[in-house]
Amino acid sequence: MLRGLRVLDLSRILAGPSATQLLADLGADVIKVERPGRGDDTRGWGPPFASRADGSRGQAAYYEAANRNKRSIAIDVSTTEGAELVRELARVSDVFVENYKVGDLARRGLGYADLQAIRPSIVYCSITGFGQDGPRAAQPGYDFLAQAMGGLMSVTGPPEGPPMKVGVGVADLFCGMYAAVAILGALRHRDQTGEGQHLDLALFDTQLAWLANTATDFLMTGVTPPRLGNAHPHIVPYEVFATADGFLVLAVGNDAQFERLARLQGHPKLAADVRFATNAARVEHRATLVPMVGAWLRERTTAEWIAVLGDAKIPCGPVNDLRSAFDDPQARHRQMTVSLERADGTVARLVANPIKASRTPPTHRLAPPQLGANGREVLRDLLGISDSRAAELEQAGVLGRAAQSDTP
Repeated sequence: MLRGLRVLDLSRILAGPSATQLLADLGADVIKVERPGRGDDTRGWGPPFASRADGSRGQAAYYEAANRNKRSIAIDVSTTEGAELVRELARVSDVFVENYKVGDLARRGLGYADLQAIRPSIVYCSITGFGQDGPRAAQPGYDFLAQAMGGLMSVTGPPEGPPMKVGVGVADLFCGMYAAVAILGALRHRDQTGEGQHLDLALFDTQLAWLANTATDFLMTGVTPPRLGNAHPHIVPYEVFATADGFLVLAVGNDAQFERLARLQGHPKLAADVRFATNAARVEHRATLVPMVGAWLRERTTAEWIAVLGDAKIPCGPVNDLRSAFDDPQARHRQMTVSLERADGTVARLVANPIKASRTPPTHRLAPPQLGANGREVLRDLLGISDSRAAELEQAGVLGRAAQSDTP
């Protein structure tokens, strides 16, 4: 889809790298610019770590989750020569992505105004915790903070006990998804007008945005939603139930499904009971209905219920751990894992891109790169810099050597 597009990626951790990995999966040439010696922080965020062919420690699984299909070059942007190299790479790029603190890159001549002056069509995407302006703009931001400050933790977890974060960095990932969408929209505008623009994405903003109906509930009523554990604020019965041997998710999404459930349980009259006949009534009387459903479901095993409820087309499923999830026949059929060979011959096993496209599907071309692995190649191919000049830049500490360790 994006063949011919070049992205200069100065982002690290998860939000920015997840956005640029998506663009890379869709065919863009993504050049990941990292700090010499250290690289992306997540290279060292383990265990687990990959094992190299010689048995030494490779890069962390965290890093590998968001950096396939990219080429890595290590440049010290704090040096005059390093900043100039990045400007020259930006001159031949379509998109520039960064998640430095507000103002940091501008002080090095790498802000939007600087790059727009030499590449008017560039789409420059900044990703920060709180955005480029406002009272919190200077504060650092991480996924955990965004989940907390953006309201997600206030509606996650059981009614009793402390608030809970989601077990995956969803604030980062959603921000990355919004960033990718914004970049594609800006490229559409550029293709029509020739104009680039500055995109300002914040973890805090996007966390508020994807609260969706939960946020709208509050804005409509002024009432702060409570924590409901696995229950749904608007649909009943729609939660995790214990069975005779484990747990089951039951997701009764409409009145017809509830009628079939009541009939299966041997209580068909419940579907006509004014307390349960409509979803709104079931929500109002959840304290009565949910224990009844729970008692029924404890009478059989999870597998038995999935068979019975599935035959009745009542949405349900097991609560899988990751082994069970990836072993599910559907996951296998949809080829949701991919194996990519690293430069040293070892194999990176990764989650596949979930997009299915009939004409231009995503591709899995390159394993997550070792720090600086493509430095000389990128400078030679894009800027015409000879290997001897690149060696001089390496000697001066401006360019990282490909042979460096890829974990801090």
